[in-house]
Amino acid sequence: MRLDKPRLPVHSVDSETSLSELVAALDGVQQVAIDAERASGFRYSQRAYLIQIAVRDLGIWLVDPVADLDLTDLIAPLNSKTWLLHAATQDLPCLAELGFKPAGLIDTELTARIVGLERVGLGSVCESLLEIELAKEHSAADWSQRPLTQEMLDYAALDVDVMFELWEKLSELAHETDKEAWLAEEFEHLLDFKPKPALEEPWRGLPGISRIKDLAKLKIAASLHATRDAIAIEKDIAPGRLIPDRSIMAAVNQAPKSRSDLANNKEFQGRASRTLLSTWWEAIAKAQELEISLEPAEKGNGIPNHKSWERRFPEAHHRLEVVRPLVLAMAAELKIPVENLLTPDYLRRVCFEPQQDVAKQLSEYGARKWQIDLVTEVIQKGLLDAAQPQSA
Repeated sequence: MRLDKPRLPVHSVDSETSLSELVAALDGVQQVAIDAERASGFRYSQRAYLIQIAVRDLGIWLVDPVADLDLTDLIAPLNSKTWLLHAATQDLPCLAELGFKPAGLIDTELTARIVGLERVGLGSVCESLLEIELAKEHSAADWSQRPLTQEMLDYAALDVDVMFELWEKLSELAHETDKEAWLAEEFEHLLDFKPKPALEEPWRGLPGISRIKDLAKLKIAASLHATRDAIAIEKDIAPGRLIPDRSIMAAVNQAPKSRSDLANNKEFQGRASRTLLSTWWEAIAKAQELEISLEPAEKGNGIPNHKSWERRFPEAHHRLEVVRPLVLAMAAELKIPVENLLTPDYLRRVCFEPQQDVAKQLSEYGARKWQIDLVTEVIQKGLLDAAQPQSA
């Protein structure tokens, strides 16, 4: 069955009266389904431009957080509930910006991963478990535009319309696979989720930059990336809508000697590639004043980037090469993505500098008890195997 419109009644929260109606609907309710729409790809900020709240059997309320409406009265009632979300880490930060934080949390995307579903997107899980096809035509829409079309509002409401019955199906699978306790720990852990801090050198994430070994070219990349970011922040526009990453790399590879050189680079494209040409050239001209290094700064976790281990830290590299396949095999046996069985960074940290008590070490990094109980023995075995003399 294809759903183009939500089955529950939909209410727009655009006045004090409609906000009071939503607050009243929350009275006595333990769970709500919630979702948020951002304008990724259009805006620099990750703020919420629409919040969808579903109360089982009552309706769906669409809250406009950028309207001239004080949402203070909604904070306490909403924060006292258990929230049903799909891919909670995507929505929790923008909701927290508005003062919203759940008392309890259920993540249907994370549940789908841990119970072993191969495809975990909301549409795929609904098709698999509910035999419902959700209309997804507006998944990449600009939610910062106003007014929002009726089709966009219907799309947004659908995301929470299905959540209660979806959780029923997923919780049945969790019970059948004896993974309920694991999920309870994961949901508790998610309550304290905070997004990763911005990278100190975000330009090092440009595609193909790792192949550039010319310091002068790396400085061009750093300067153009910083200039683009500053403009994007000022205009609240997604950086790629000014010039895409590939245009920065086109300028890096050419290393233009003049403004006209840059203008003649046909691969230097984008909406603002010519309208802000002087700005881009100025960034390139001043690039050599920057102080950067050929090698990326060490990660904030205190260990070097694992991609350099084979050359710089061969013993750590060997440990990781021995231990990681064992963890991968366990993940496959349990039908869990390996990153959900154990955060890859935790495994790398153990392999780089293993301590005598691996379980304690993992706990200090942030691994949950269920993860520690499963992987500790496997990791210890791998570390012992790696310590054996290697045959010539």
